[in-house]
Amino acid sequence: MRRADRLFQIVQLIRGRRLTTAAFLAQRLEVSERTVYRDVADLQHQGVPIEGEAGVGYRLGAGFDLPPLMFTHDEARALVASVRMAQVWQDPALARASQVALGKILSVLPVAARVAAQSMAVYAPPIGLEPAVQATLQTLREAAQAHHKLRLQYSDAQDQPSERTVRPLGCFYWGKVWTLVAWCEARHAFRSFRIDRMVEVQAVEGAGGAFRDEPGKTLADFLRSVLPIDEQARFLPYFE
Repeated sequence: MRRADRLFQIVQLIRGRRLTTAAFLAQRLEVSERTVYRDVADLQHQGVPIEGEAGVGYRLGAGFDLPPLMFTHDEARALVASVRMAQVWQDPALARASQVALGKILSVLPVAARVAAQSMAVYAPPIGLEPAVQATLQTLREAAQAHHKLRLQYSDAQDQPSERTVRPLGCFYWGKVWTLVAWCEARHAFRSFRIDRMVEVQAVEGAGGAFRDEPGKTLADFLRSVLPIDEQARFLPYFE
């Protein structure tokens, strides 16, 4: 990869994440961390408002923007494949939004790239999630985004019922099965709940329904507890 291309890729990777470590950039670009430090310093000297420092992480300063990107044929195909999967394995709101977003992207692509993308030979037959599970998934996702507690009526693998009040942190897809990772207030610990085993989901009403991130109870904390050390540098910047 030419150095000019590498510098451009560094900007793209940093602007697409809340915080990007040198280790992550080095891995993605297949260079040393020393090279990343040097490249970021050069970009800063050229006026690109990259904030942060070595050992902490980088982000782009507010107000910085780049011209719209054009996608390669393979990138456009990947977007089409992703949206086709999303329409049957995500919740209805995200499926609709992803279809609209894809339409906007395809509309500005050159004709050749648009034709290549739309002829992508990857399909997702409409045999995905049951409508009830899709609706529950949307409720969980929106509650996690809004930092709002939920009360679950749940049936475990042995069909034992329980009621939990949880802080929803994130929904994870395992191939035909979605789970909710949450902080369980009854167990004072992280727990994962299969969405297809949720009997009822209700928002906790009143002032006690909202929650704030607290040390030891966040999604990043959960991932630190389950991910190997060598994987944490790859994934944690997306969640911190």
